[in-house]
Amino acid sequence: MKKLILASLLATVAFGAAARAESEQSCGDVPKDKWMTEEAMKAKAAGMGFDVRQVKVEGGCYEVYGIKDGKKVEAIFNPETGEQVGAEGDE
Repeated sequence: MKKLILASLLATVAFGAAARAESEQSCGDVPKDKWMTEEAMKAKAAGMGFDVRQVKVEGGCYEVYGIKDGKKVEAIFNPETGEQVGAEGDE
């Protein structure tokens, strides 16, 4: 039983890391001078229904932290296009 639980835990951690890495790769390697501004990113996210609390840069992507549809969300955006490439939120 312990082996099954450990195997499930390891699979969950590995899947989460792989999904996160895939999201970060989706942002590409865009030079900073081609990025939209942080203010433009906030405005775009707000237009998509996010109540933006914070914007960070992580792994070549913009990460927007806020509330959407009543849930806390961390959304990942391409810094050049503003396209959402991933999200994590309260389940």
